[in-house]
Amino acid sequence: MEPTQVTEKASKFMEFAMEFAPKLAGALIVLLVGLWITNWMVSILSRRMEKTKVDESLRPFLLSMVSVLLKVMVIFSAAGIVGIQTTSFVAILGAAGLAVGLALQGSLSNFASGILVLLFRPYRVGDLITAQGFNGVVKEIQIFTTVLMTPDNRTIIIPNSAITSGAIENLSSAGTRVLETLVPIDPHEDMEKVRRIFEEVAKKSPGFLAELPITAPVLDLSPTATTLGFRYSVTPDLYLDAQAYAKEAVRKRFQEEGISGEHEPVMEVKLVQA
Repeated sequence: MEPTQVTEKASKFMEFAMEFAPKLAGALIVLLVGLWITNWMVSILSRRMEKTKVDESLRPFLLSMVSVLLKVMVIFSAAGIVGIQTTSFVAILGAAGLAVGLALQGSLSNFASGILVLLFRPYRVGDLITAQGFNGVVKEIQIFTTVLMTPDNRTIIIPNSAITSGAIENLSSAGTRVLETLVPIDPHEDMEKVRRIFEEVAKKSPGFLAELPITAPVLDLSPTATTLGFRYSVTPDLYLDAQAYAKEAVRKRFQEEGISGEHEPVMEVKLVQA
């Protein structure tokens, strides 16, 4: 290579360097400052989530998503300053996102519903709920599904979109549940004695809450029975156990005390001589 060619190439390189150096410096400044601002914003968001008591299982996901989005914006901004055409990249990403979105409509719906469940917490792990006709304890809240364990030990996996699109009955949100057992007894029985038995049964019940009252109002009257509503409060997690216990314990105590339940109607026939 002749000296003139070397000089010419060196001159062109210097011109390119002089033109490109400010852009590169600007891009580096944008990149460094942008990444610092991203970390600062994520840190503020994290503290805000802790104060507002956002579910712990949701925090890492949201923080990671926000961090990635902000970093992508910073990188695109820096690339634009250098002179790299980002329009084509944006178009490709948009087309790919649209294709994936159309292919995974159901999954994205479940994903969005899972975020709503984790964010607004209509139920939590350990709650007893009824949803989509199923009753059970929430074992897991996943991004796409919610896992329930039924009283008969069945595992029910329900898509989150199905849960959020219907009614949800949370039987644990109040912290207590009132157990009511309908008990028909003979109208001639001593009501005070019956109520005393109810009180003794309730105090031995699983999950019994002593600070709340035990009641037994009359709910129905008929010639064959007086129906009482035996009521007391229990913890939600032991509601089903208490329900089974109350029925069996009342039946057993009635047998021991000789208390009669609903009796069959008696038909009296009189013969009248014509």
